[in-house]
Amino acid sequence: MLLNMKQLLKVAKEHKFAVGAFNVADSNFLRVVVEEAEENNSPAIIAVHPDELKFVKDEFFTYVLNRMKGSPVPFVLHLDHGDSLASVMRAIHAGFSSVMIDGSLLPFEENIKLTKQVVDISHLVNVSVEGELGTIGNTGTTIEGGVTEVIYTKPEDAREFVEKTGVDTLAVAIGTCHGIYPKDVKPKLRMDVLKSIKEVVDIPLVLHGGSSNPDSEIAEAVKIGIQKVNISSDYKFAFYKKCRQILSETELWDPNAIYPECIDAAKDVVRKKMQLFGSIGKAEIYKSENIPSWRSEFN
Repeated sequence: MLLNMKQLLKVAKEHKFAVGAFNVADSNFLRVVVEEAEENNSPAIIAVHPDELKFVKDEFFTYVLNRMKGSPVPFVLHLDHGDSLASVMRAIHAGFSSVMIDGSLLPFEENIKLTKQVVDISHLVNVSVEGELGTIGNTGTTIEGGVTEVIYTKPEDAREFVEKTGVDTLAVAIGTCHGIYPKDVKPKLRMDVLKSIKEVVDIPLVLHGGSSNPDSEIAEAVKIGIQKVNISSDYKFAFYKKCRQILSETELWDPNAIYPECIDAAKDVVRKKMQLFGSIGKAEIYKSENIPSWRSEFN
């Protein structure tokens, strides 16, 4: 079942759980997320970064959308860190039900202007929009980038941003980074910042850079009010760690001989994340509440 982000996270907010957004760059990773979501009766978000979008090509999403629409559990197809109006429009035309426009590095008023422009266009076709305030750090181990010093989201800015843009969800900066943290770096999330934002913003909140953070801190963030957690590096790392092992120990070259164990290794990570977010079994809520499937003229 395909939903937009507003539909998906409204239920998560009401029932106090979070949904994982897993970055997908090929059919193996799509299998990992979709099959594990179905196995655990959990909603899930298929996220695609602009660099991943360029790599897989638009035709890939015909397969993605067919797989998601035919599933009994709810999914969202989401553009992650959309970097321009052009990338947003490409995603909409490819059938995405949700987009993010990342103007976090722009001056505040320019971020508002760009985000509102995307909201005005996307809402015409029932596509939900995620905006971002503050900055995410960069560990140097991911294509998603980030900055060397995190700029925390200011609650008063968050309230003004939501009011002026009309975004459906807001990504906030509370101390996370993209990628896998080096061994000598111990991340610590600012829960006080999250609590202050939660007091003045009523839309679902998003945590980027969810990989490699302590489970206890992620669980606390979900309890306070995070409804979407972005995961990319953790489960991709598990996939390719197993792949490297197989290739170093064998002379295999057929994908059907190499990838099954890699898929299982990545599934283990996805399942643990779903447990951490409290989303396992929550697909039943969408069925019991008769949440309608998302529709768009671009479907």
